[in-house]
Amino acid sequence: MKTFQLVAEPRTDLGKKAAQALRAESKIPVVLNGGKVFTLPFEGTLKPGEKIVEIGNNQGLITTDLAVTNEAVRKLIYTPDIFAIELEVNGEKRMAVLKDIQFHPVKDNVLHIDLLEVTPEKPVTITVPVKLEGHAEGVKAGGKLSLSMKKLKVRAPYTEIPERLVINVDHLGLGKTLQVGDLNFEGLELVNAKNAVVCAVQLTRAARGAAAAAAK
Repeated sequence: MKTFQLVAEPRTDLGKKAAQALRAESKIPVVLNGGKVFTLPFEGTLKPGEKIVEIGNNQGLITTDLAVTNEAVRKLIYTPDIFAIELEVNGEKRMAVLKDIQFHPVKDNVLHIDLLEVTPEKPVTITVPVKLEGHAEGVKAGGKLSLSMKKLKVRAPYTEIPERLVINVDHLGLGKTLQVGDLNFEGLELVNAKNAVVCAVQLTRAARGAAAAAAK
């Protein structure tokens, strides 16, 4: 994945009114989730914006409330590309990926962003764009290639996740499909249902006619 550099400021004034005031300044509330799990009670010192979240079994983790400018994340949000985010906050750099974005239902502006802190050792699930390559046998026979799933969910350490999942369709015949279970990428786990159709070569009217003529 490409790396996207993002500077964020700690956010200590929380709540609905504080979030509205932040948006009025062309800024977006952000929460950085993830991080290391520790045993409670926490004995360290929290930095500005940090808070402890209990996750059960006498364990907890630290989330960080942040704010970023609309301009700073524009190229991160409005793109088909995926990024590993080098996040600078409280004077230190931490790696993260985009977990979720909340848009306004009418105005379509960004209301909130969730980031997930990542490490090279920790697997993470990310949606990755699909790219088809090659010239399918079925297309040569008059069929039409269709892509049903433009993105697939992949689970792996973020350092192992590619920018695109490239699928070769050279041997895909007329009327045939490629399902998630047919695919294999070294070091990656595909999370989608195995019987989900990724792409297919559909029979066209011309191809049906040619097949009927050949059968006579």
